[in-house]
Amino acid sequence: MKPESQEPASTLWRTVWTTAAALLGGFVLGGVAARVPSSRGGHRPPPQENGDAALVKSLLGERLSEREFDFPIIAEACSGRRVLPLAQNPAHLRVTAAIERALAATIRELNAENSPVRKLRRINEASRFFEEGLLARLNAAPGLRCDVPPTRAGNRQRSGYPDLRITDVRSGAVFYLDPKLVERGSEAGTLRTFYFEPKDGTLKITDDAVHLLAGIEHDGRDGEWTFTGWRLVDLSTLKVRLKAEFQASNADLYRKSALSHPESTR
Repeated sequence: MKPESQEPASTLWRTVWTTAAALLGGFVLGGVAARVPSSRGGHRPPPQENGDAALVKSLLGERLSEREFDFPIIAEACSGRRVLPLAQNPAHLRVTAAIERALAATIRELNAENSPVRKLRRINEASRFFEEGLLARLNAAPGLRCDVPPTRAGNRQRSGYPDLRITDVRSGAVFYLDPKLVERGSEAGTLRTFYFEPKDGTLKITDDAVHLLAGIEHDGRDGEWTFTGWRLVDLSTLKVRLKAEFQASNADLYRKSALSHPESTR
């Protein structure tokens, strides 16, 4: 499906940034109001609409949740860095071959009887073991460096996209790698499994780079997971959607409330 229009990155990013700020709760909503003409001839001007309400109505009018966006345009608009397509050149072939070897070795390790993932309650908790295994193996591969991507402020942060940054020493080419666990048979599912939240202070995209996702398949047997293979996906062709939501924390909900007890527990 083609997007409705091909907007310049700067224009598109202004729309997405405003939406994220207003509806994802990352920033404070502004209180901008339209100018109201002065009263003349005894006629009272119409009441001003609340600034937050006007902003929300404007964003809803864009129908952003029904649109698709090119991930490379979104990433470049917020980071100023290009998402490069995977190619058949020597540097790209070296790095993808090293990723495949690291994935195979990590899967063998985590499929063992004494694997630490056997003790986990939820499959999502196994992600960090794949991240750590891939990081160690790729960093040990000849001619490569692998680390946790720094934020714009220079901090090393595990959470947020992407998980790993790989550098081909010979060419200087940079690759971002994001491992994801996917249950066998669910690869055609429509639930959201890829997230990118554009926050300026903690943004981890700081290089022109190839962006890759490793979808690691498992059999779905809780507590006895077997990892069966992987798909290496080039994100330069990915289409993404925006889900806007209003949110509140427990602190927001309960800070002014008192806990009540049933009679039997008093």
